[in-house]
Amino acid sequence: MAELATIARPYAEALFKTAGKDLAGTATWLDELAAIASNVQLQHYAGNPSVTSAQTFEVISGVAKNMPEAAKNFLRAVIDNGRLSVLPEIASQFRVLKNTQAGSSDATVYSAFALEGAALADLATTLEKRFGRKLNLKVELEPELIGGVRVVVGDEVLDTSVKARLEQMKVALVS
Repeated sequence: MAELATIARPYAEALFKTAGKDLAGTATWLDELAAIASNVQLQHYAGNPSVTSAQTFEVISGVAKNMPEAAKNFLRAVIDNGRLSVLPEIASQFRVLKNTQAGSSDATVYSAFALEGAALADLATTLEKRFGRKLNLKVELEPELIGGVRVVVGDEVLDTSVKARLEQMKVALVS
């Protein structure tokens, strides 16, 4: 993975510098392109020696509707340089740069039940106090947790799920 990060870094930094004040808009279309580029069938298609860069660009631009001109230019550069497979890592590093500038972090909240409205806002406030920074929450359902939540912020994990507590009790009883 270090190789992918090394290849992606210059692209992410250049895109970050050129995005200027439209970091949110750039992040949106970059995430869309990264999701498309991570498709295994597309990777095989683009890797076929008989497929040209223009053909790969047409396929992707056909899937990604209403791309701004900056997105099209960036996509062409990535495809022409044979870096389509690195696009998800470029998007990841771009998000890190964007969050660093904003003083925030991406956080994934795994919950046994859907979190919406006031419950999500309360959780966000509590987590921001706990981690000491603004968090961009993304909620994913994970019924195996039984109850509670598991929060992942970068390499930090806060697990208050029922499943984790049961595991702790199991370890305490066995030892």
